[in-house]
Formats: sequence, C-alpha cells, structure tokens
Amino acid sequence: MKAKDIRSMTIDEIDGKLTELKDKLFKQKIQASLGQADSPFKIKDTKKDIAKLLTILTEKRNKDGKE
Repeated sequence: MKAKDIRSMTIDEIDGKLTELKDKLFKQKIQASLGQADSPFKIKDTKKDIAKLLTILTEKRNKDGKE
C-alpha cells in the first residue's frame, strides 16, 4: 500500500482499512503460531501498512484540527 493512495482516502475509509488490517494481522499471527503461515514476511508487510495508515490518519486529524 502506497502512502499516496492512503492520502487520497477519507478518514472513515482509513479507519475501515485499519480495522481490516488489524484483523488480518491477528489471523496471520495465529497461523504463524500454528505453523501454517505461508510466508513470515506477510506479517512484517501488514505491520508496515498499519503504521502508514496510523501516521497518515494522525496527520489528517491534526490538519483538520488546525483549520
């Protein structure tokens, strides 16, 4: 997921995507603990996407508060 794509989303869309990715991360962690994980790098990528979403969400909320 690219930051440019996230910035074009609304705050509600970002919240929805964030919830979706957190659920996905939870499922990936469970699969990894059971030894059924496809690739351990997927967890890392999901964490990075969550961090990007949180960063841009914070930027948008701060921007809305200042204006």
